[in-house]
Amino acid sequence: MNKVNAQDRINKLRDLINDYRYHYHVLNESIMSEDAADSLKHELAKLEAEYPDLVTPESPTQRISGTVLSGFTPVEHVSRMLSLNDVFNEAEILAWLDRISKSLKTSDFDLFIDIKMDGLACSLIYEDGVLVRGVTRGDGYVGEDVTLNIKTIESIPLILRPTNKYSEFLKGRTEVRGEIVMYKDDFEALNKKRHQANQPLFANPRNTAAGTIRQLDPKLVAERKLYFRAYDLIRSDAAEISTNDFAYVMLKELGFLTNSDARIVNGIDQIMSFVKKWEDKRLTLEFNTDGLVVKINDRLVFESLGIAGKAPRGAIAYKYAAEQTTTIVKDIFVSIGRTGVATPVAILDPVVIAGSTVQMATLHNEDEVKKKDIRIGDSVILQKAGDIIPEVVEVLPQLRNGSEKIFIMPIKCPDCGTKLVKLKAIDVAWRCPNIACPSRTWKRIQHYASKEALDIEGLGEKNVVALLDAGLIKDIADIYSLTPYMLLSLDRFGEISANKLIKSIQSKKEPSLDKFLYALGIRHIGVQTALDLAKKFKTFENVMAATVEDLVAVEGIGEVVGDAVVEYFSDPINQRLLNKFKRQKVWPLPMKQYKGKLEAKNFVVTGTLTSMSRDEAAKKIRSMGGNFHTSITKDTDYLVIGDKPGNSKVIKARNQNIVTLSEREFISLLD
Repeated sequence: MNKVNAQDRINKLRDLINDYRYHYHVLNESIMSEDAADSLKHELAKLEAEYPDLVTPESPTQRISGTVLSGFTPVEHVSRMLSLNDVFNEAEILAWLDRISKSLKTSDFDLFIDIKMDGLACSLIYEDGVLVRGVTRGDGYVGEDVTLNIKTIESIPLILRPTNKYSEFLKGRTEVRGEIVMYKDDFEALNKKRHQANQPLFANPRNTAAGTIRQLDPKLVAERKLYFRAYDLIRSDAAEISTNDFAYVMLKELGFLTNSDARIVNGIDQIMSFVKKWEDKRLTLEFNTDGLVVKINDRLVFESLGIAGKAPRGAIAYKYAAEQTTTIVKDIFVSIGRTGVATPVAILDPVVIAGSTVQMATLHNEDEVKKKDIRIGDSVILQKAGDIIPEVVEVLPQLRNGSEKIFIMPIKCPDCGTKLVKLKAIDVAWRCPNIACPSRTWKRIQHYASKEALDIEGLGEKNVVALLDAGLIKDIADIYSLTPYMLLSLDRFGEISANKLIKSIQSKKEPSLDKFLYALGIRHIGVQTALDLAKKFKTFENVMAATVEDLVAVEGIGEVVGDAVVEYFSDPINQRLLNKFKRQKVWPLPMKQYKGKLEAKNFVVTGTLTSMSRDEAAKKIRSMGGNFHTSITKDTDYLVIGDKPGNSKVIKARNQNIVTLSEREFISLLD
């Protein structure tokens, strides 16, 4: 990117970030997720580092924005309340440590690491041990006097706890800084109460805590359960507090709630050990967090490093893998799936999200591209749906420069040249009707061998493509004709791996009915629908003979699914494939009648579970006779609520009097 383009990009980023910060910090509402905003700020900081002469005093990287709300008295902070520069990976932590080492001319220094709380930063002022004022951070220089409101928070001592050992802290001015947070369970309880009163639900604990403290009526504040968790202690004589570790000891001694897991570390290995320990464990905390704070433990050394712009050089905020981030759509191509569906896919500037590097994201279909107005060259907000599939949430048109290109859906299959069609007028998806299309063939075979289907170990994408390219197989049934000798003709296989694959294939000649139905790749037949069909019809022959009316009579199956099943078994090509399976003595076993403690119970999960993945939860439910679904219907019995659940599902469940379970209650039910 040249300097002219960089200037244009920087200006657009600044405008968008400032707009976000105003809505978030002043109006207590969000126009995008914090993860996405952090990603934009990170991009801006990198551009400004590359072109330092483009940095201006009013840039979001140089100051903390925020406006004192009317109704509260402005209060100037004695010492500025700073924010921290964000880092996102080990390399950026190492770069920070290297800069400090060069400044201090030594790499031997202790660091203090703590969990970063997602709340409202606040400063408490004590005179001779008595609370006299509570002030929000505001713009870092001037905050809001919220003394009457914060006095309703029980975790804030109105008088410092007497201590003979450190009696000097009970004299003169003592400032305690920390975060006002709402715990996740209390947030859920508050939203449940508001739902029952037909009031709008709150978006998240952080905004709720901030909005509560800014209420002009302290009585309303007192009705909501908030906590103050301290992280800093300031005295007029800085020598009284030699280290950040000692500050935490004193805070607890004086009667404040602190994070007991904070500790002293030294060097990158100990930092990363702490980072990895809390990557998943943080989800079990009572409050929300998106990362960690790392700072020089010795406070004199910390002060000597000074401030760069808005942040101290001696501290950073490590952010865990974002659930949302921003990136650029470099191109859009069309991928042909195993059922022939032509799906637009975005090629992205590589970006790390939810712990992995993402370079592509599905755009679903042509209508979705048009609806979101996604263009080649656009800056977009990206997220992982259910922590698995990357998807574009929305476009940031404010960052367009005029070079973006509108995507046009091709009229022919990019793999075989067959004209794309829509099977019905109401279809949103274009399809390649050629069942012999190369993309459809290898994806069908890979699906058949996948873990959720027949789980044939060793038959992954690369091996399937190699077998097809060598002419050893042409369809799914051909895999059962393979021999170790045939595999040895390929460079990919040795004697051991060839025997292992053949053994794995031959062991799946009598699969369970539900697994086989799913493995065939019939349109609209997922794991749960295959199980429903198997339970209802008992044998594969019965499913093959079923009419649309028979299929629609099965609970949870509609006309679209019924048509797809009948269409599959009526197709001469599929009939020849099934006859080929029979000749290979490959046929599914009848469905066994199984009754478990969750028999006929229907479950839906929303949010992230900490003890298991969503797929693992589904398997456990099905193994005990229950059904796992992705959306709530009138037949849903339980909604399992994990971390960061979808509000729409929670509201729908409560409106329909569906039983909601916490993760702990769900595990108890399984046990």
